[in-house]
Parts: sequence; structure tokens; C-alpha cells
Amino acid sequence: MGFAWGRNQPVTTLKRDCPLYMISPYSKPFKTINRYIFMELFKIFLISVGSLTMVLYLDKFLFMAEMIVNRGVTFLEICHIMLYSAPAFLALTVPMSVLVASLVAFNQFSAHNEWVAMKACNLSFLQTMRPVLLFSAIAYLIANTIMFYALPWGDLSYRKLIYDVIKNRAYVDIKSNVFNHDFKNLVILVEERKSQSKLVNVFIADATQSDLPKIITANEGNILPNPKSLKIQLELKNGTIHELSQERRDYQTINFEVYNLALSLPNTKRLEEEALVDNRGSSLGQLREQILELEMKGLPTRGLKVELSKKFSIPFTCLLFGFLGASLGIHSNRAGKSGSFTMCVFVIVLYYIGLIFTQNMGIIGVLEPYFSVWIPNIILLGVTLYIAYKMQKELPFKLIEWTADRMVTTYDFFKKIFTALVPQEPRPTLRSMKYGGNQKITNESSVKLRREK
Repeated sequence: MGFAWGRNQPVTTLKRDCPLYMISPYSKPFKTINRYIFMELFKIFLISVGSLTMVLYLDKFLFMAEMIVNRGVTFLEICHIMLYSAPAFLALTVPMSVLVASLVAFNQFSAHNEWVAMKACNLSFLQTMRPVLLFSAIAYLIANTIMFYALPWGDLSYRKLIYDVIKNRAYVDIKSNVFNHDFKNLVILVEERKSQSKLVNVFIADATQSDLPKIITANEGNILPNPKSLKIQLELKNGTIHELSQERRDYQTINFEVYNLALSLPNTKRLEEEALVDNRGSSLGQLREQILELEMKGLPTRGLKVELSKKFSIPFTCLLFGFLGASLGIHSNRAGKSGSFTMCVFVIVLYYIGLIFTQNMGIIGVLEPYFSVWIPNIILLGVTLYIAYKMQKELPFKLIEWTADRMVTTYDFFKKIFTALVPQEPRPTLRSMKYGGNQKITNESSVKLRREK
């Protein structure tokens, strides 16, 4: 008896005397099924990763457009920005894509009767989960690589690039013998500019403190980058500070040999925010060192401990999402592709809401920091084991079916209320057309022509 695995092929019922009925887990058809399931998961996974990552890039696209217009960033630098920010997005999209791939693939298997064919070959639910386990384990390793290696590298490279943009674009606007208003709360006048960073005879009106404005003059000035603070400093030499007292009665001058003035560059607030050091991008070793340093100083370390634990808990969801998605995909075959997509969104939103909530509880000290971000995984593990047990024993999902029925009923109820409350415009009625005098003359002329012919 022939057997086809194509989605458009009719399903053949196998009898007990059929050779495929007593199929061995190590036989060639079983390996073919495993390879087929794995390739379906892999294809949908790649599509999902690309789509979700592009959605997260939308905010970056606006930022990059602003960089091109205001900062003159080149195409190569834009490509570097996209490359360096990719690990931060992939850390979120890889676990999501595992759930999407597993749920959509098994939803298609069930909708096209391929799941029935697998069951007819005497394959249990756990046997069909072997390629899912392999796929989830590979995604788990990818997620760990991103978390421990790619994310710190991308974060550090991204901050260096943004800082380099701030530093290099700062030198362009300072012109000699012109009042420069490009710096916030500062007016700079330079008599001569010898090099890219060296200024001669500098005059500065400093209004950073509106109550106590002051005038600064210096024979020489040097623009110096400060990588630690990610800001630009103006080093003034051999100058004088002129200022009034708060009552504006006393006038005083202060002579200095070296005076450092921090420059708040124009339109760089977003750039500086992008370049700030974030614990999420720190490596495992850096987080441990920071925790030890703060503990020695007696400072709180709950936030760092939560970030350290998240590097292990988020990749672990790949193993759970794979099995959970397969079970939900088989069970939601009646809803079609839209139903599987809705189920993905519901599970992802519910999980990340729980993760954010427990993370905040760990940061403020309500929960133990290391354990807090694992609570959603523990709950998800219990749900996954429960659903897998139901699928293996082929038991009905009474709770899920009851919840789905109540959701449909609630949706219909509110739809009727909305239809009754919102006034609807009356649809235009079709009117019958009457023949006029011109139409009658036209008909008579056409009859005469037919007679003549």
C-alpha cells in the first residue's frame, strides 16, 4: 500500500496487517518524518526571526534617518549600527520565533491531515516531539551564544560607534571670528582655529546657571574627548572667569591655568541616551565583578543579580516554547492560521508581562533577585508538562475548550452591544430606471434599421 506525505494527498487508513503499522522508531520512514518536521520548523523559524527583527528595527530606522539628516552619517556607519544592534533584538526574537515556528508548523500538519497520517503510523505524541526537541535545543544554544557573547560585543561596539559620531561631528561647527550658538547654553567666539581641536583666544558666555551667568576668556583651548563620560570637554588654558554675585552687586574675577568645561552638544540627547552603558549588554564576567564591587561597598546589587539571572532564564524558554507550541498548534487546527497567530501573540504577551512583573519585584526586593525571573519559566514548564501529558494520553482539553467557548461568547455579546449602540448609516436602495422619451426614440430607430437590413 502506498503512502504519501504531501499536504494535498488523501490520507490512507492503515490496517493492522499493513507493514507501516508496526513502524519502528529507527526505520527509514521514521527518520524521513523527523527530517520533514525539522525542516518545516526551520523554515518557519527563519521567516519569523526576520519578520520580528524587522518590526523591532522600526524605531531604529527613525533614529538612523535622523542621524543621516542631522549628523551626516554614511551608509557604512548605518550598516554598522544595524549590525551592532542586531544581538539585542535577536535575544528577544529567537525565543519568540521558536514558539511561532512550532505552533504554525503543527497547526499546518493538523489542518492538512498530516498529523492524522502520523498517528496512523503508530507514532505517539512524544515520538513526534523528537525533532522538536532537537530544534529547540539548537535554538537554545543560539540564544545562549547571543546572550553571553554577541550581546556584549554588539553593545560595546554600538556605544563606541555612537560616541565616535558625537566626537567627530562636534568639531565641524566651531568657526573662527563667528559667534557659535551650536552648544547648549554657551556662546563661543574663537579668534583663530589652528587645527581640528586647537583654538586660540577663546571667548565664552556661559549661561548654564541662569542665576549666575559668567564670561570666560582664555588664550588657548583644546577640544578633548572623554570616553568614560561619553562627552566632549573643552580644556581652556591661561584664562579668566568673570562673574557677578547672586545679588548682582559684587563683581569678581578668577584666574586659572587650566579649566575644563563640558560641552553639551546640540541635538545629541538621543545619541547620548543610545550610548549610555546598559547592564543588559554587560558580559557575564562584568556583571559578576560589578556585583562584588557593590557588595564590598555595601550598595544594593538586586538589579545586577536580576540581569545576571535573565541571561540564563530567557534562553531556557526556547526549550519550553517548542513543546508548548506543538501542543497548541495541533489543538488549534480548527481556528486556522489566524487562530495560531492569535495564540502566539497571547502566549508571548502573557509570558513577557509576567517576566517584567517578576523582574521588577526582584529589583525592589520583594522577591529573591536570582529566582524572580525564573517564576514565569516554572509556570510555563508546568503548563507545558500538563498539555504534553494530555496530548500523549489523547485526553480532551476541557479547560481550554471551555475558555475558548467563553471567549467566543463574550466576543459575540460585546459585538451585539456595539452594533446596537453605534448608529449605522442606511444603505442606498437601488431605484428602477424608467424609459424616457429619448430612449423610446432610440428603440424605434433601431427597429427600423433592423427591418431595412
